[in-house]
Amino acid sequence: MLLLHNQKPILMKKPKNKVENEEKPKVHPDLEGFDVKINSFGEIVSTHSIEKINEFLNKNVVDKKLKDRDGFKQDEE
Repeated sequence: MLLLHNQKPILMKKPKNKVENEEKPKVHPDLEGFDVKINSFGEIVSTHSIEKINEFLNKNVVDKKLKDRDGFKQDEE
């Protein structure tokens, strides 16, 4: 409770506890177990290496900037 001069007491709300959702989102099988967090120093910490993430993106995502250029070849399965 916070008392201000010549005013009624103000009741402060208690902060709500964040309950993390224990259910994992559906992900591509190649990215199973992938997690990204930011540590106390502001650094990005990942469970997979950048090289592995880039390899996955190159294999599964078409680069919109390159798709209309001459000589661009998309790997089709």
